[in-house]
Amino acid sequence: MLRIGLIGAGRIARVHARSIAQNPSTTLAVVGDVVLEAASDVASAHGARATADVDSVFADAEVDAVVICSPTPLHVDHILAAVRAGKPALCEKPVAMDSAAVDELRRRLAEAGDSAPAVMMGFNRRFDPSFQAVHDAVEAGEIGTLEQVTIISRDPAAPPKEYIAVSGGIFKDMTIHDFDTARYFLGDIATVSALGQHLDPELADTGDFDGAIVTLANAAGVSATITNSRHCASGYDQRLEAFGTLGSLTADNVRPTTVRRNTATLTEAQDPYLDFFLERYEAAYARELGAFVAAIAQGRRPSPGIEDGAAALRVAEAAAESARTGAVVRL
Repeated sequence: MLRIGLIGAGRIARVHARSIAQNPSTTLAVVGDVVLEAASDVASAHGARATADVDSVFADAEVDAVVICSPTPLHVDHILAAVRAGKPALCEKPVAMDSAAVDELRRRLAEAGDSAPAVMMGFNRRFDPSFQAVHDAVEAGEIGTLEQVTIISRDPAAPPKEYIAVSGGIFKDMTIHDFDTARYFLGDIATVSALGQHLDPELADTGDFDGAIVTLANAAGVSATITNSRHCASGYDQRLEAFGTLGSLTADNVRPTTVRRNTATLTEAQDPYLDFFLERYEAAYARELGAFVAAIAQGRRPSPGIEDGAAALRVAEAAAESARTGAVVRL
């Protein structure tokens, strides 16, 4: 049984705590958060211990691995703390606030040598059953040569303004999942073009975009188009299409049921989209944790790793630059 220490007790930490509790190979040993009440709340729900001394989690002899859900500015420090303690780590996105911090992380990890424990990045959408099925079909050649990928990712509502202020902005916080999904299909990105939108008056004072359209291309000219919005009246809008020379593959939105209603006033009416990322990506988070546990058990490096996090962050920085200047940014 792999004993896991959870760093952080916010919304995403609660998602991971649930996955840890439900996985037959893992148990939640301790939750560390500077807000002890929050740590205790998560810990008590799963029979774990709680502590406000986050550093003690890394040194805890009863912890075999850690899941890092702390604020982004702490990710590098917490990854390094896990490595120094000899504990594999699954870290939520993004890997850092900027690429300069990633460069320092690389340098410090190099000092630890090849024997350093594995670090996995939390890009859970690679593990979504539908998205992964599309990816595997593309890799198997079912639609011939891939030409275009279309990703739609809209949230039901924006997060609190206090969160937006420290998140790094829409590209590093929200779109970074889509950047990694695009890389999952296209590989390394060569060019980035982004249009940022200021259309929601409720978010006008955040200094961040509330929507974005981003076009990416790899060196071969295969493109990915990403559409984002901080608000979607119909729910959590998450769709993907892969288009190739022999056809296309589509992953549609997830609903509570597949029932369709036909009446005198409605035809083909369905349940609304799921309204929260936990429900939409519950299976993805569970599969992500399973991949992390399997990598540890088999003694191999998990994927996605630090370099995937670094690459997605570079694309996010390029998108922010493109949205600001109107120029196509080449990587």
